[in-house]
Amino acid sequence: MNWQPIYAVLIFTSTLVTYLCALKIDATQIKRRKKTYLTLSLFINLSILFLFKYYNFFNSSIFGLLNDLGIRMSLPNFDLLLPVGISFYTFQAVGYTIDVYRGDIKSEKHFGIYALFVSFFPQLVAGPIERAVNLLPQFKETKIFNYEQASDGIRLMIWGFFMKIVVADRLAIYVNSVYGVPEYHSSITLLIGTVFFAFQIYCDFAGYSNIAIGCAKILGFDLMTNFKRPYFAQSCAEFWSRWHISLSTWFKDYLYIPLGGNRVGAVKNYRNLLITFLVSGLWHGANWTYVIWGGLNGFYQIIFKILDVSPKSRKIGVPFKFNYLVNLTITFVLICFSWIFFRANSLYDAITIIERIITVSGSLFIGDKSSFAYSIFAISLLLIKDAVDEFYPDKKMFFTSEYRSVRYLSYTFIISTILLLGVFDGGQFIYFQF
Repeated sequence: MNWQPIYAVLIFTSTLVTYLCALKIDATQIKRRKKTYLTLSLFINLSILFLFKYYNFFNSSIFGLLNDLGIRMSLPNFDLLLPVGISFYTFQAVGYTIDVYRGDIKSEKHFGIYALFVSFFPQLVAGPIERAVNLLPQFKETKIFNYEQASDGIRLMIWGFFMKIVVADRLAIYVNSVYGVPEYHSSITLLIGTVFFAFQIYCDFAGYSNIAIGCAKILGFDLMTNFKRPYFAQSCAEFWSRWHISLSTWFKDYLYIPLGGNRVGAVKNYRNLLITFLVSGLWHGANWTYVIWGGLNGFYQIIFKILDVSPKSRKIGVPFKFNYLVNLTITFVLICFSWIFFRANSLYDAITIIERIITVSGSLFIGDKSSFAYSIFAISLLLIKDAVDEFYPDKKMFFTSEYRSVRYLSYTFIISTILLLGVFDGGQFIYFQF
């Protein structure tokens, strides 16, 4: 509202519609009426989302295709700004209505409490996309300050700031310079830029999630985990069980399973996977690059299923077995390839990047040597921390050490690293645009 007061009407409309529709669903026992109210809620909310986020994209795509076929038709585009957080709070509100319709929860009678659920500030603009069954009951609890919970929250926020300011924003300097003019860079430079972006997008979004979860924890609220060290995954399916978990599970529960999930034949199951990932790609942005990115990840799921590739159980503390390293490397390469489409400014740029990577030539572009070295150092720290959490989860180290001196040294080291190596003019979080 402070930035553009009229846009507050959108979140209020979404909140009011889902609140009233849920009350009506709960109040009637007639299945047809329940479905009518659910359909009304979905239609109004998704229509608002379509208008502000997708109308111009579909308008240009459809009528552009018709013009190519010789059919001269057009509709005007709308000059609308994308409201911050609209995809996140719309999905959260829609998920609530569906849960009430399914009977998983009862509708919330108190409008203020429900409005707080939709607009809870730590996770409003970029998630995690919370479920009503988890968050709504917490607003009715009496909150008493808890030192341990607040300490956990502060630790999460400190690590989140490290991921964002030291890793993501530092890597963004190199990535932006490479992906901004890909036609001028060599194959090795584009490869490094792509790997850097893989860590940039991870640290940018996981960093935000840690800050949001930590902030809520200080206030006495528990939000769901949104990332679990995704680059340690042994398959693309496992990657998506670790990446943006709140969105992945949302699509699984509200799209993939209703389509039939894996309870149908193989061909229909592949169709369901592909549809789910295509819609997920479109959720991220109204651009063909995002659609292709989603389609690629759906294709990966299908290939892994056909080949029956599933990660074997791994003993904690035994990270370096050959099969694990092979699976991890293959998964990382496939995910990095899909990130090219996610990051490229256009489909033409994405194709240019792939062509230049395949055509091995040119020398390495480093740019600012100090910044490049800091980037490698920051990624190394990140991987050390993630590796410890992945392979030795029960060992209390660094922030959680039983020795106060180790904890204080860890805090001092990370905060000093943030202050000394952080980029403080890096701009907004990447997922704010989605």
